[in-house]
Amino acid sequence: MTKIACKGLLFDMDGVLVDSTPAVARAWGKWATAHGFDPVETTKRAHGRPSIATMRELLPNASVQALQQHDDWMQREEIADVVDVVALPGALELLSSLPAQQFAVVTSAVRPLADVRLGAAGLLQFALNMVTADEIRHGKPDPEPYLKGAAKLHLRPQDCVVIEDAPSGVRSGKTAGARVIAVRTTTPDEELLLAGADWIANDCSAVRLLSSPDFAQIAFELLDSPHDRRTPKMS
Repeated sequence: MTKIACKGLLFDMDGVLVDSTPAVARAWGKWATAHGFDPVETTKRAHGRPSIATMRELLPNASVQALQQHDDWMQREEIADVVDVVALPGALELLSSLPAQQFAVVTSAVRPLADVRLGAAGLLQFALNMVTADEIRHGKPDPEPYLKGAAKLHLRPQDCVVIEDAPSGVRSGKTAGARVIAVRTTTPDEELLLAGADWIANDCSAVRLLSSPDFAQIAFELLDSPHDRRTPKMS
C-alpha cells in the first residue's frame, strides 16, 4: 500500500467516475463513419479531450461555423445516449465519503452532458464543484482545466491529487503541478506512465480513505493494484 496525503482531490469523469465507453464509441463511431475516418482510431483520439479539439485536428480546413455545427451534433448525440452509462467501481463509495468542499470533478464534457452522465450513474448529487468544457478555453492536455479545478477548491494545484484515465488528462494534471493517480480503466499502463502518472491503480476502489486529525487534509492509502490484463476498452 502507498500512503498519500493531499488537501483536495480532482476527478476526471469519463473513465474514472463513470463508464460511458459504449455511448462514446457509438457517437464517435457514427461521426467518424459519416466523415470517412476509422471509428476505432477516431474514438481513441477523442478520449479525454473536448470533442471540438479532435474535430479541429481531423477537419483542418473546416470553418469555425462548420466545426461548431459538428460539435453541436456530437453534444446532442451523446446527451441522448445514456442507456448503459454506469458508475465505475469504487466511485460512489469514494465520493460519498469525501467532504464536498475537498473534491471537484474536472471533465472535458460540456455541463449538460456531464449532468446527464453523472445523473445516469447516480453520482450527480456529489458533484457540487465541477469544471466543464464550457468554462475553459484550452482543454486537456493543457493545464487550464486542473488549474481551475484547484481554484474551485481554493487550493494550489500542488496540494491536489488528480485521478485520471487518459494520457491527455494525466499531462494536464502534471503540467498544472498536481500529482496524478492514473486508473487503468481505458488505457494501457505504458501510455499512462509515459504521460507522467505518479501512480497507477485499477480504479477508484483502490483508494481507501484514512481518518485524519486535520480536517483540511485528505489521507488515503492506494492499494496495490496488479496489472488487470483485460483488454483496455479504448485501445
